[in-house]
Amino acid sequence: MFHQIRSSDERFKTITFKPGRNILIADKTTQSSGTDSRNGAGKSSLIEILHFVLGMGRLTNSVLENAALQSDTFSLQLDWPGVPDSLTASRSLSKRSRVNLAPDVAGDSGLVQIAGSATVTEWTAAIGRDLFGFPVEHAGISARSLLSLYIRRVSQHGMDDPVKTFPNQSMADATTNVAYLLGLDWRLAAGYQELASRESLRQKLKKATKDPAFGLVVGTVSELRGQVAAATVRVRKLEEQVAAFRVVPEYELLQARADEIDAQIRRTRAEDAADRRNLQDLNDALRDEHEPAADYLRRAYRELGIELPDAVLRQYDDVQSFHQSVLANRRSYLEEEAAATAARLDARQAEREHLGEEQAALLRRLRDGGALDAFTALQEQLALARSQLQTLTTRFETARQLEATQAEIKFERSRIQQEVSRDLIEREQHVAEINMLFQRFATALYGPGRDAYIDITALDSNLRISPHIGGRNSQGISKMITFCFDLTYAVLAHRNGRGPDFLVHDSHLFDGVDERQIGEALKLASVVCLEEGMQYIATLNSDDLAKIEQYDASLSQDVIEPRLTDAFSDGGLFGFHFE
Repeated sequence: MFHQIRSSDERFKTITFKPGRNILIADKTTQSSGTDSRNGAGKSSLIEILHFVLGMGRLTNSVLENAALQSDTFSLQLDWPGVPDSLTASRSLSKRSRVNLAPDVAGDSGLVQIAGSATVTEWTAAIGRDLFGFPVEHAGISARSLLSLYIRRVSQHGMDDPVKTFPNQSMADATTNVAYLLGLDWRLAAGYQELASRESLRQKLKKATKDPAFGLVVGTVSELRGQVAAATVRVRKLEEQVAAFRVVPEYELLQARADEIDAQIRRTRAEDAADRRNLQDLNDALRDEHEPAADYLRRAYRELGIELPDAVLRQYDDVQSFHQSVLANRRSYLEEEAAATAARLDARQAEREHLGEEQAALLRRLRDGGALDAFTALQEQLALARSQLQTLTTRFETARQLEATQAEIKFERSRIQQEVSRDLIEREQHVAEINMLFQRFATALYGPGRDAYIDITALDSNLRISPHIGGRNSQGISKMITFCFDLTYAVLAHRNGRGPDFLVHDSHLFDGVDERQIGEALKLASVVCLEEGMQYIATLNSDDLAKIEQYDASLSQDVIEPRLTDAFSDGGLFGFHFE
């Protein structure tokens, strides 16, 4: 239940609520002219403030958009499950993204941890968890949508339809939230939302295909399926490379040393080639080297019949000895050169083996790892590949949605409709209890002569939840249908731990309604609050109060302070006048 609503502006008229029925009145002052109205007294502004503190997002068409209020902070004191006294939630118009809570709210489930200052998202999540009893998985329902049923906003045309809280709300979304409050299988009803999204996307894509460039941007499913597969393989390979990559310290120095060793090896091999040619020449020279023969002179002169004297022969012997000496010296030189050349070849071979071992070790280190800039480049390639994969996947999903046929969607609709129909048959007793409660409330307003029921039927596009009260279709009856419907789901949800113990109605809900029905409605609200331990808050104009008191003499006892007025300067809720 709500206890109090106040503002940081001292001019604001703090409103204190009590259990049961609460009637906030707007009076018309004696100074008011016939053209004055109480639309500026602040009755609907109270509704806007409640929504704002309870996590409303946008302030579209709200009085709280006014620049004169932007420095204000509004606070709501209310009961909270698990909190012994009460919880105070405060939210500033200048800092709308956060809500201050005292004390802290952190349920035993630990689903949402809310500190003294919580984000609006955390706050609304806690409202769903604690006030509406949301399970952990609750796709299809939201606390904000449900609060818009409990506190209908005239600025959002929240009273134009019993089920919807704003004109553009899809019926599938609206009935899913109502189904939750009524105790129906809201998860099945939520299936309609997913189907509606698919149908909406299909229609948009179908319209987009009229653009000749669309096919180039999106493509076909068959083409994109292969591209997605190839891109997926590339991403996986790059991920494996990144995972296995090891950055080697001083990678560039190691690479430079490996290059230097390779150059040394090539240089020694070039030197070997020259020495091998020289060694071959030396060996050839050694093989061809021999001393000149001198005996042919003796034979030549003997054949001529000339005898050479001994002195001449001795000179020939000296020459021969000289030649032999020269030849021996040359052979020795050639053998020494050949040995030196062979030694150089052996030394370079040993050097190459040593360099080869060092180079192999360096190459192993370089192969097993890489430089930091190489690792960074590899990560960049992976990021680019992932981006390309995401783009292709998006195009593929878009193309697949585009190629989904109406027959497939129709099949899904039929399947969901059958499941919901079977579920309603199984819940027939519960559906009867819903109708009995609604009929009781309608009978209290109009007597037993009118048919009153809630049509709950599985359609192909949504779960239809449509309340009816027999009689001519008038604005007054449609407003009271909403009143009875609100009271029905509020009672059922509260009984079963799926909803809070309050319900708020703006005076606009009673526009065009006969005073007798207003009186009976407010009397019914008082009785239901007493029976169910709930709180009902309604705003009224004072002249309406005078008319309906004849149907409920105790009504004035539930009028709460302060009474608002249409006084131009300070009579309204905010305590000052602003345009």
